[in-house]
Amino acid sequence: MRLGVLDIGSNTGHLLVVDAHGGAAPLPAYSYKQPLRLAEHLDESGAVTQTGIDLLTEFTAEALLVAEDKGCEEMLSFATSAVRDAVNSEEVLDHVLARTGEHIAVLSGEDEARLTFLAVRRWFGWSSGRLAVFDIGGGSLEIAGGTDERPDVAWSLPLGAARLARFFADRPDEAAIRRLRKEIRAEIARDAGHLLRAGTPHRAAATSKTFRSLGRICGAAPSADGQLVPRTLPLGALREWIPKLVAMSPEELAELPGVSANRTHQIVPGALVAEACMDIFDLSELEICPWALREGVILERLDSFSVTD
Repeated sequence: MRLGVLDIGSNTGHLLVVDAHGGAAPLPAYSYKQPLRLAEHLDESGAVTQTGIDLLTEFTAEALLVAEDKGCEEMLSFATSAVRDAVNSEEVLDHVLARTGEHIAVLSGEDEARLTFLAVRRWFGWSSGRLAVFDIGGGSLEIAGGTDERPDVAWSLPLGAARLARFFADRPDEAAIRRLRKEIRAEIARDAGHLLRAGTPHRAAATSKTFRSLGRICGAAPSADGQLVPRTLPLGALREWIPKLVAMSPEELAELPGVSANRTHQIVPGALVAEACMDIFDLSELEICPWALREGVILERLDSFSVTD
């Protein structure tokens, strides 16, 4: 069947059209996305601004038309941390429903981590043994680990690259870098024992645009080489790059491989979060997984078909 997956993230609204059936990998058929930057369309009270609401509503209406044109039989629509954490989340989603007729579900941070873990487990398979997964989104960082398809531990932290970028100057001084670095590491370390007490993972993986961009900067193969090419983000290379990234202007950052112009302000905060994850969990590198939350949502839906059948 053909499914439409509408992912309202903190950075981007993304409709992924896939051809899917049980026992097969979801096959992308079409992709439609727009930069919404909802994590940056928040007022001082933590509410999504009217501008953000209008952008989301307009994108949802457009995505529904695209899905209809592409022959989608079903829509799976969900929102993550920017909407989840907004003080007016119900008002935002009620507005979208009234204007478009589409109900967008809000995923909890734990569910976001769990579904991403499922996607990574299916991608790498059972031979990965004890698996640890890290996902830096726009609004939050998800961490999960375990030996099965459902993680033993899964949690979410307010350490998304876009969220942190709101409080971070384009050319931060050494004191600002150190202060942010300290805050990030304290937040991650607070619950690190959830994952560490099970022992060193046999495989550690990362998903998301931020990790992919950092991997590309550190020498990973370009996306044009295809999904099946192994890609890693080595801690040593990332540490060498962070001072260079801090010193670069937004224009210079935009010229780096894998970095889009509308995300240049997120690269340094994202790099500090990635470095902290590897350092605190004693990982020399992370393997970049091309599957993430959207694929996890699709796979869970396909699993529900098989149970029903």
